[in-house]
Amino acid sequence: MYLRFRFFAEQVLVACNIFILFLLIFESKLVVPAWLQTIGRMHPLILHFPIVILLIAMLLEFFRFKPEYATNLFYKNFLQNLLLIGALFAAITVIMGLFLSKEEGYAGEVLTLHKWTGAGIFFIASLIYFVRNTGWYKAPVAKAGAFVTVIALVLTGHYGAALTHGSNFIWEPVSKQNEMTAVPLNEAVVYTNVIQPILEQKCTSCHNPDKLKGELILRDPASIMKGGKSGKLIVPGNAAMSLLLQRVHLPMEEKKHMPPSGKAQLTLQEISLLTLWVNQKADFNKKLVDLGASDSLRLLATAYLKPAQAEEQFDFDAADEDEVAKLNSDYRTILPLARESPALAVNIYNAASYNAKQLDELSKIRQQIVSLNLNKMPVKDADLKSITQFENLRKLDLNFTEVTATGLKELSSLKYLQNLTLSGTKVNLVDMKALLPALKSLKTVTVWDTKLSAADVATLQKEIRSVEIIGGFKDDGKNPLRLNPPQVKNSSMIFAQTAALQLRHPIKGVDIRFTMDGTEPDSINSPLFDNKTILTNSATIKARAYKNGWYGSELATFDFFKSAYNPDSVNLLQPLNRVHQAEGAKTFFDKKLGVIGANNPAWANNWAGVRNNDMVLMSEFKKPVNLSSVGLHYMIEEATGIFPPQLVEVWGGNSRENLKLISTFKAPLPLKGDKPTLKMAEGQFKPQHVSFVKVVVKPVEKMPEWHGSKGNRALLLVDEMFFN
Repeated sequence: MYLRFRFFAEQVLVACNIFILFLLIFESKLVVPAWLQTIGRMHPLILHFPIVILLIAMLLEFFRFKPEYATNLFYKNFLQNLLLIGALFAAITVIMGLFLSKEEGYAGEVLTLHKWTGAGIFFIASLIYFVRNTGWYKAPVAKAGAFVTVIALVLTGHYGAALTHGSNFIWEPVSKQNEMTAVPLNEAVVYTNVIQPILEQKCTSCHNPDKLKGELILRDPASIMKGGKSGKLIVPGNAAMSLLLQRVHLPMEEKKHMPPSGKAQLTLQEISLLTLWVNQKADFNKKLVDLGASDSLRLLATAYLKPAQAEEQFDFDAADEDEVAKLNSDYRTILPLARESPALAVNIYNAASYNAKQLDELSKIRQQIVSLNLNKMPVKDADLKSITQFENLRKLDLNFTEVTATGLKELSSLKYLQNLTLSGTKVNLVDMKALLPALKSLKTVTVWDTKLSAADVATLQKEIRSVEIIGGFKDDGKNPLRLNPPQVKNSSMIFAQTAALQLRHPIKGVDIRFTMDGTEPDSINSPLFDNKTILTNSATIKARAYKNGWYGSELATFDFFKSAYNPDSVNLLQPLNRVHQAEGAKTFFDKKLGVIGANNPAWANNWAGVRNNDMVLMSEFKKPVNLSSVGLHYMIEEATGIFPPQLVEVWGGNSRENLKLISTFKAPLPLKGDKPTLKMAEGQFKPQHVSFVKVVVKPVEKMPEWHGSKGNRALLLVDEMFFN
């Protein structure tokens, strides 16, 4: 039985060699369906098994020919089985890795090195297994094979870590320490010394030439301005319309929120710096001193750079490096405050994984911690007692936490605390009057977006002159700070009968004003959003955010679509474009709206498209429905030849063979130079009792004379249809 099983496993190993070789040869033609992508994503889960097994096997193989082991039958059989298992696990890992590499976002030299060293491990392990019992396989060959395999394992692991965490992941703490030399304010360049470090710390691990998420690179100005798959990242002078800031302000639970959930998030200060920089035309060369003395960007950037200006001398010894390394984790980073300084800065992130234990675990390095960032963590008053153990703490970030004035009194024992940030908390004027005198060494406290008004801040500053109260930005008249636009919380913008409108804003205490009649909302007359609005028909919602002491936000527009009837079965009677297959006929009723993008294969999962023939959809309802309108959602990108439908025909009836034309409608064509946009066209008609509906969507047969592809058929992209 055992020999039969081993024989079968050996045949599987041979088949895996052939299959992997085939995948590597024809990799450029490999298209991985969604169900195989799921298998590919198990690559990080399974890869640890072959690493451990092969490392043990190669160690044993290295000493195999020693006299005391050479004649040991158990040693021989155990090692042979271990090699076989390790090679089979390596095969599974390589196949999964090849599937995973076909997903968007993986490219570059590091991926190539990871792929070939990983495949090399498998081929070497297989070769060793099949030749290790031949006559010419002696100790020198065994040792050489084991050594090469171990080196390949180390290299593959290194390249894999570089793909996941960034090319400089291992040496980043050292390199960052070397970069911590102070930059004189009169020499500082806004992009180089402020914006680029933020992007490097929070964004480039996923957006670099080796890990090309969203086809976006954030390593250099040219790539930043080029943007990625979703379009331009930055609209100079308009942060609200810039994809960079839109993605940052999405709710954490949104899939497109950046940085992704689980990664270190941008702080309020960093978001404000990015916003102000973009609003000032995203200049890559402007120096800090070129900005006005009271300019908001200059003030905030100066505060950002100040920690590097003065290297305080500390009277405590450095913490044990091994202890610091053990305390670093996926959700807690501990780094030196400055080069050759014993002081440490701690950043804790990922609210879902936070608990007070993460603070208590730092007790062994409590003397060395001088900076603690708990921004947006669910910190409560009870946790502040744990913070008081850090006796040398100079800077504490409690922005958008759940602390109150009652708990903050615990901080009075921190005799070196100089900087405290309380933005987004529940503190008020009475609280601050009682708290600040107790914090003897405090120099600055930040209270944006709290219950303190501008007048309260002025009163507080007048009464307590020893502490700088930062209540917001000073407007220089040229670059006012605006609220970011409201956001929509609805999981889908498509609904069947009714939908409760859900709008939100990340800043507390903001009023959201909205309209549904096509006009733009103002701060006085437009309805105030109160979570009671119910949508019963398709609607365009226009909304703005307002708050005392802030400038009103830019306009946000949200399109909601009613689709009362979902067919029981759908099929396409003519083929889709080879590139834009999406999910076939199911695409039109999956309640997923596509986004604007260039005409390239990367959009195949979002849009169904045709060019050389009509788009013809046949749908069936098991129970007849009373249909009175049919609509479709489409993309316009005239620069790349994506045009609206030239004509839409709606056919209906109670049998597939006996349909009659019940409506035709057109969509307006774009003009030269029109911006890319998403539109909905709808045909309304007298209610029809139907069981079958056929929709024929005809692409533009000849593009206009002004177009670069004049006379050719246009590409038509549709992502959703609406039956009402």
